[in-house]
Amino acid sequence: MSKPDPPQPPNPYATAAAATGTNVGTAIANKYLNQVNQVTPQGSLTYNQTGNYQWSDPTTGQVYDIPSFTATQTPSAQQQAIQGQQEAAAYNLAGMANAQSGRVSSLLSTPFDPNSGGPARGDPNSILNAQKAATSFNAGGPIQTQFGDAGAITKTYGPEDNFSADRQRVEDSLMQRMNPQLERERGNIEQRLADQGIRYGSQAYASAMDDYNRQANDARFAAVGQAGSEQQRMNQMAGSLAAFQNAAQGQQYQQELGRGTFANAGQGQQFTQNAAQAAFGNAGLAQQLAQAQSGFNASNTARNAYLQEQYAARNQPINEITSLMSGSQVQSPNWINTPGSQIATTDIGGLINQNFNQQMGNYQAQNQNWQSTMGGILGAGASILSDERAKENIVPMGTVFAAGQDGKRKQLPISEWSYKGEAERHVGPMAQDVERINKSAVTTGADGSKRIYPERVMGSILRAA
Repeated sequence: MSKPDPPQPPNPYATAAAATGTNVGTAIANKYLNQVNQVTPQGSLTYNQTGNYQWSDPTTGQVYDIPSFTATQTPSAQQQAIQGQQEAAAYNLAGMANAQSGRVSSLLSTPFDPNSGGPARGDPNSILNAQKAATSFNAGGPIQTQFGDAGAITKTYGPEDNFSADRQRVEDSLMQRMNPQLERERGNIEQRLADQGIRYGSQAYASAMDDYNRQANDARFAAVGQAGSEQQRMNQMAGSLAAFQNAAQGQQYQQELGRGTFANAGQGQQFTQNAAQAAFGNAGLAQQLAQAQSGFNASNTARNAYLQEQYAARNQPINEITSLMSGSQVQSPNWINTPGSQIATTDIGGLINQNFNQQMGNYQAQNQNWQSTMGGILGAGASILSDERAKENIVPMGTVFAAGQDGKRKQLPISEWSYKGEAERHVGPMAQDVERINKSAVTTGADGSKRIYPERVMGSILRAA
């Protein structure tokens, strides 16, 4: 039984050559599929193979014939006639342009001087040197915040504020005049009552005296009222005087306030006049600046117009030649976008590598089975009897590779046999054959028979794999 051999890996150059040939063939087929002849009202487009190009693969040296094509556009009869007319017109215009070019040559030979004969540009100094606007002015005198005091307002008047002493003097004066007369009147009444026989203490006497006392009291009350009226009159006179004094103070206050308001109004008017004079001056300066700006812009506008006229006079002959040399173009046919048909490229390299991977998988499976078989043949553990002299009915089955002690690969015979005197059959090597390859895998027992260490025999076989 021999160990399986690994599959031969694919040649990369052969794989590349196969892939290149497949790709070249696919590309040529796609070329033929996509070159579709077209016919339109303006003309036709046709593709024709006009030769072959030999291309050599730099990797493999394989030579491939690559077809070359020519695309021919043919206008319709009407478009061909239009093109003939346009070419004739273009020929005539080219002759006129040639004649005009002499004038242009003379024109271009004279350098253009924008400062010769044209209006001068605007002078910026007319604006930069203008008088500056006023930023301040005389604000006038300060505003009055205080004025003269007209005096304190009268809050009290008269002695003790109520003229009680004056009232008492009036009352006393009246009483002094009235009391003697009342006494005389009392004496007259008493005498008249006595003459009438009315005694003191009688009812008639008491009634007469009551009448007298009432009259006397009424007279006294009248005197007191008269004194109160006098007090009230004096209070009113004092109040009127205080009101007059306060009115005079108010009038003086209003006069002082009016003078202050008038002074402030005059100062405000002066401020307004000063501001108006400054604004008027600034407006004049702004008008002067605007006039200078207008003059500056007018000068630049005149100069720009002059330059545009000079440029137009210089460019017009060139534009005329350009117009004469240009013309309407023949309308080109409108080609449609043909559907792009593509043939898929066969991945020959992938197929080759896939086949190699399948073969490698088979080899790995076979190698695993072989190793399992050898493990079963040789067993494991201690040494076992494998002396050829102890066996009989030996039937050779094949050989396996084994690594000798000299490092060379050698053939190890494998046989089917049974021990002498036994009917069971076994498969494995003979100890004498193992000893020729690896002496360390063989030992001699006390009876002189040769025995082998299966794990050492297995190690030699694996190292040779």
